Amino acid sequence: MKSLEVEHRQVVVIGAGPSGAIAAALLKRQGHDVLVLERQRFPRFSIGESLLSHCLDFVEEAGMLDAVQAAGFQTKHGAAFAWGERYTEFDFRDKFTEGKGSTYQVLRADFDKLLADQAELQGVEIRYEEEIVAADFSGVRPQLSVRRLADDGEYQVECAFVLDGSGYGRVLPRLLDLDLPSAFPVRQAVFTHVEDRISDPGFDREKILITTHPQMRDVWFWTIPFSNGRCSLGVVADAKRYAGRPEDMDVCLRQFVDETPSLSRPLQNAVWDTPARALGGYSANVKRLHGPGFALLGNAAEFLDPVFSSGVTIAMRSASIAAGLLHRQLGGETVDWEAEFAIPLKRGVDTFRAYVEGWYDGSFQDVIYYRNATPEIRRMISSILAGYAWDERNPYVAEPKRRLRVLSEFCASNG
Repeated sequence: MKSLEVEHRQVVVIGAGPSGAIAAALLKRQGHDVLVLERQRFPRFSIGESLLSHCLDFVEEAGMLDAVQAAGFQTKHGAAFAWGERYTEFDFRDKFTEGKGSTYQVLRADFDKLLADQAELQGVEIRYEEEIVAADFSGVRPQLSVRRLADDGEYQVECAFVLDGSGYGRVLPRLLDLDLPSAFPVRQAVFTHVEDRISDPGFDREKILITTHPQMRDVWFWTIPFSNGRCSLGVVADAKRYAGRPEDMDVCLRQFVDETPSLSRPLQNAVWDTPARALGGYSANVKRLHGPGFALLGNAAEFLDPVFSSGVTIAMRSASIAAGLLHRQLGGETVDWEAEFAIPLKRGVDTFRAYVEGWYDGSFQDVIYYRNATPEIRRMISSILAGYAWDERNPYVAEPKRRLRVLSEFCASNG
């Protein structure tokens, strides 16, 4: 690295999104010096708008729950699923695992800015429009080279530890060659926001609606109502499912919706007033979640799939675990980051992975759409859908693949 002005800090957090804001606030509350570097200017658009109940446990831990509750976001009590004439719903207030039963559906631009502002109110310093361009972890203390986007000036920050909460930016995985290809097929999401004008009495604004395409079970839609009469709408499909479809993303999305009467009916009066966007190849993995002087949070480490809205939950849980461990390490304790961070975090990620894989191969859909499920099993599934994928007292968390296989075979043969 070339010789630049060097600033000395205790902890640097890359990214001011949910994982970065939560981690920074938790460390600041423990008395640590924290600097957050964020490449963008907030508010900024992001998807991942339907939060899981478990998220609010970490929002509360970081002292931000009152502000989130006062913000006027759409209350969310669960998830609904539709496939042809089949419809089922899970209420997160009726679940196996103790914990929060309600959460919110949020415009992420507003939600993420609120969390970042709350971190600042607690004393965290956030510098926006500053980009990490190089990282050196070969010395005793990590050094980051930072570029100010406003004037193209550069400086260095030397610190005791770096937490990477950069999300899809994946700063340290890129700079340290940690990226691994995901095992998931390349899928693409095409999405927009609409003024939904939904009057259908069967539509529950307090739940996310997941709709399965009537013919292609690996193609699904999200419909996420907001408190302002609008909703987020998107379709997710394997890249090959887009072959032969219109290149115009708005036309493409509407074509998918028109093929799905259970979705097109409630949206029949919608005003399509926002150009659609596409996001593809988003699934990601890394060689390791930590190294000397750093740890990776949330999407910076691994992103599975948007189907169960697990991304923000994984991000916040990783932030909570990492902040607790780093507090101990900065206090002089020896921390085993593999045993205490990577392995515990991966347990829940692997639970989500089992159900994501089951969604796309149809086995979990057979469970979701089964008409005669017992209340006890529904509560166990509801816990996972609410984000409590680390509660190994839940048999469907402790042995997700085996339990799902046995249950799906029963549902398929008795469906």
